[in-house]
Amino acid sequence: MTLQLPSNISGQEARFLLAAKLYEVGRLSIGQAAELSEYSKPTFIELLGKAGIPVFDYPPEDLEKEMAL
Repeated sequence: MTLQLPSNISGQEARFLLAAKLYEVGRLSIGQAAELSEYSKPTFIELLGKAGIPVFDYPPEDLEKEMAL
């Protein structure tokens, strides 16, 4: 697939945003998303954090239960 991107969006940024969204909605694993974005897994995880996308989907109620143990 070929996309024509606006000049203010790099191919790397577009790959990251696509991979991040697919990870966020559960369509890709963290490893698959990192590979798609062409970043290492640790770098991809760091960038997810900077983008405000949680790396772990852990509901607050479950966390509270775990903390109470």
